[in-house]
Amino acid sequence: MTRMGTLLDQTVALDAEFHMRTYGRKPVMFVRGDGMRLFDDDGREYLDFVSGIGAVNLGHSHPAVVEAVCEQIGRLTHVSNLFYVEHRDELARDVATLFGSPSRVFLCNSGAEATEGAIKLARRWGLAQRGAACHRIVSAERSFHGRTLAALAATGQPSKQEAFEPLPSGFTHVPLNDLATLEAAVDERTCAVLLEPVQGEGGVYPCDPEYLTAVRRLCDERDVLLVFDEVQTGLWRCGTPFAWQHFGVRPDIAYLAKSLANGLPAGAIVARTEVADAFRPGDHGSTFGGGPVIAAAARACLRALQEERLGDNAVTVGEYLREGLRTFGSRTGAVAEVRGVGLMNALEFVEPIAADVAAAGLGKGLVLNSIGTHILRILPPLVCGRAEVDTLLAGLYEVVQ
Repeated sequence: MTRMGTLLDQTVALDAEFHMRTYGRKPVMFVRGDGMRLFDDDGREYLDFVSGIGAVNLGHSHPAVVEAVCEQIGRLTHVSNLFYVEHRDELARDVATLFGSPSRVFLCNSGAEATEGAIKLARRWGLAQRGAACHRIVSAERSFHGRTLAALAATGQPSKQEAFEPLPSGFTHVPLNDLATLEAAVDERTCAVLLEPVQGEGGVYPCDPEYLTAVRRLCDERDVLLVFDEVQTGLWRCGTPFAWQHFGVRPDIAYLAKSLANGLPAGAIVARTEVADAFRPGDHGSTFGGGPVIAAAARACLRALQEERLGDNAVTVGEYLREGLRTFGSRTGAVAEVRGVGLMNALEFVEPIAADVAAAGLGKGLVLNSIGTHILRILPPLVCGRAEVDTLLAGLYEVVQ
C-alpha cells in the first residue's frame, strides 16, 4: 500500500503526535462499511475477513442495528443503573434464553470487563462455598482473556504479561486438551476452570470435544465452576448461539462481548441462577453497562442474527472455506495446518510469512489478520458467502505464489 491521500496523511500525523503508541496501524483509513465490504477515504473497496476481530458478526452498518440506535439515541442515551430503562432487561432475558436453564445476566461494555466480572463472580461463589482459600482459577496456556490486570493474569501468554508484573495472584495455566495436567492443577483451593471453547488470539485452537466433556465431569466431581470465555466464539460464529452448544458441554458461567452489539461496546456475563446469586448488591457494577442505546443495538443484532439464520451460514460457508484452504495448501505446499469451527478459522503457514501475506492481501483489497509469524486468523462477518471465499482464495494464491 503506497497511496497516502490527504485525509489519511492528516490522520496519520495526528495519531503519531497524540495517540499512545499501543497499536501498529496499517496505512489505510476506512470511512464506510456495508456487509462484508469496507471502503477507504479514497473510495477503494475491501473485503473484510477480520470483522473488527470478530466484533461485527452481522456485517457492517446493518440497517436493523442502525435503525435501533438512531431511534433510541434520539429519546434517551444514558441514565444510572440505579434506575430502570428500556431494552436492558429485555436484552438480559434474550441472553439468558440463549444460554438456557434458569440463569441471570450482568451487562457490561467489553470482553475484558466480562472476564473481570466472571472472575469476581467465581471467587465470590468460592468464598460462599468453601471460604477465602477457594479463590484460584485454572486457565489454559496460549489463552487470551483481555488486557486489564486480572484478565491478563488469566491469560496464558507470558509475553503479554512480563511488562506488567506483578500481576494479581491466584491463576494457574495448563496445556490445552491435557486432562491429566488439569486434574493435577484443580485442588481444594480452585473455584473455577476458565477456557475458551476455541482459542482465538492464541491461534484458533479448538478444544477437543472429549476434553471438554471430561473437564465438565471433573468440575462436577470436585465442586468447581466451569467458565467459558465466549467473547470471540459466541453469537453464532461457531454455528450456535454459544460455542459450548456446538460441543455439547454446558458451563456454569459464560460471557460474551465483541459482536453482542455488532461493533458497539457491549458485554454480558450469564450464569446459572444459583451461581449468579453469589453476587450481592454492591459487589459489582458498571456505569455504562446495559445502557439504553447499546442495549437497543444488541437486541436488534440478536434478532437479525436469528432471523437471517446466520449460524447456519457460518457452518456451511465455514466448511467451504476450510476445504478451499486445504486445497490451497495441497497445491502450494505452503500450509502446515487449517483449523477452525464455523467462521472462526486459521491458516498456519510452513514458513513465517503470515504478516507479509496479510500486508500483500491488503494491497489486493483483502483485510486479513496475522497472529505472530505463521498464522492468519480468518474471521469474516457471518454474512460471508462462497463468492467472497472464492475471492479470498484467489487472492491468497496470487500472494503466496
